Amino acid sequence: MADAIQKKLQFEVEKYQQIQKDVSKSMTARQKLETQLTENNIVKEELDLLDSQNTVYKLIGPVLVKQDLDEAKATVGKRLEYINGEIKRYETLLKEMERKSEQHREVLASLQQEYQRAQGHPAGKA
Repeated sequence: MADAIQKKLQFEVEKYQQIQKDVSKSMTARQKLETQLTENNIVKEELDLLDSQNTVYKLIGPVLVKQDLDEAKATVGKRLEYINGEIKRYETLLKEMERKSEQHREVLASLQQEYQRAQGHPAGKA
């Protein structure tokens, strides 16, 4: 009986570790999005300072190509919308992962107690 519980405990620990890795990856991706958001907000602020007499260039590969100011503002605006949407998506994903992680912690705690009882140790004392 203790062997079966131990195997199940090991399986659940591996699942928990995978969830923690996924949380870490998602947090890293969200941090990158936050950086992009900051950069694009700075670009938007700079574009807002310009008027139609200023020249705007867009970097395409190794070449600077002249771009219309309104087009540049629209592009940055769309990019900001997309980044904000992705940040919200990651926040929802992270909340769900944290919920699953908490549930897994509870399952692991009960399995540990069950394993200790099966080995003849009183619960809470290892």
